[in-house]
Amino acid sequence: MRWSTLSELDARQDFLNATIRLVLPAAAILLLLPPAGAVLAGHPWRRYFEFPPLTRYVAHAGFSWTAFAVFTILNLLMLLGLGWLIRGVALGNRSSGRSLRQQFPRWGWIGLVILISGWILAWQRFPWFAIFQGHTFCLPWIGYIILVNALCVWRSGTSPATDAPGRFLLLWPMSALFWWFFEYLNRFVQNWYYIGIQDFGPWAYTFFASLAFATVLPAVLSTYRLLLTFHPLGDGLRQRAKIARLQQRFTPKTVLILSALGLFLIGLFPDYLFALVWVAPLLVITSLQAVAGRVAIFHFAERGDWRPIVTPAIAALVCGFFWEMWNSGSLARWEYAIPFVDRFHIFAMPILGYGGYLPFGLECIVICQWLMPDNLIFPWQAQTVEP
Repeated sequence: MRWSTLSELDARQDFLNATIRLVLPAAAILLLLPPAGAVLAGHPWRRYFEFPPLTRYVAHAGFSWTAFAVFTILNLLMLLGLGWLIRGVALGNRSSGRSLRQQFPRWGWIGLVILISGWILAWQRFPWFAIFQGHTFCLPWIGYIILVNALCVWRSGTSPATDAPGRFLLLWPMSALFWWFFEYLNRFVQNWYYIGIQDFGPWAYTFFASLAFATVLPAVLSTYRLLLTFHPLGDGLRQRAKIARLQQRFTPKTVLILSALGLFLIGLFPDYLFALVWVAPLLVITSLQAVAGRVAIFHFAERGDWRPIVTPAIAALVCGFFWEMWNSGSLARWEYAIPFVDRFHIFAMPILGYGGYLPFGLECIVICQWLMPDNLIFPWQAQTVEP
């Protein structure tokens, strides 16, 4: 396939350059620095590579009202920042994404059926379904992704799945690989762990876990595109507050060094640096983008366009709610062990833990930006995709 802004050859070269100059260095930093720090501290390296991960070896600190207050303030600052950017937008033109409104696609109803059926199968314990009961988490998400893409088509005439189906299918295996990185980083802090996987061998665990992980990027990208069709999270964020230029090379280099140092120390101080699991990958990748002279999502804010920042964060928060909800009734599921703030749960997640979904949404879009045509990530820049 080809799209209007780049020839296929140029696109492939751009993808290759991004892989060599951005993705591979980022992967090396994320993979090598945490175990290097842990081994230097004298921790046995083998425990970080147990597979499936069953042993809990990180002794977390107990609840602290002081830490809870600090993280509450940080979360409130993030939410207030989002609210400040969205303020007054709903009073403006409400036509964003609705001028091309079409009939709701029939295949969208199939997605709804899969979602509801998968939800029922995941939460019920039918004897005839017992052999499959531990492998149902991906079913409602498959239905969700189909349904959300149908809603995108209904509201705007376009969607990630219909604009570039080949690239969208490629996103699924890359999504599994993407989430395995977070599983790896979690080995050094053990903020979540799985129950109901004791009977899985390494190959079975890899296969069935990858099925669930494969839905992460398609779900966030599809939700992001749907939210863009609503004026407050679409065109309404196009001309908001501008920020100072970020293209100063010393700033990205400094951020890259600090985030790399944090990853190096994460295994030594898991109680104090656990939040870096969500923040560090975003800082590493966007810093490498800036150092390489490529456009990072934060650079859109230089001209007052906050769509690539605010909308993905909210998209991940929306998906996060459904992740936690559907997880709560599943047979094979995760639980949390978060230091200092592990109280006031919504489903299994402590309420302050939902703040991690905000930077996670940006990480998802950054990875999608590497894999997908620009007009799927930033549809206002290039409108035409040709098969």
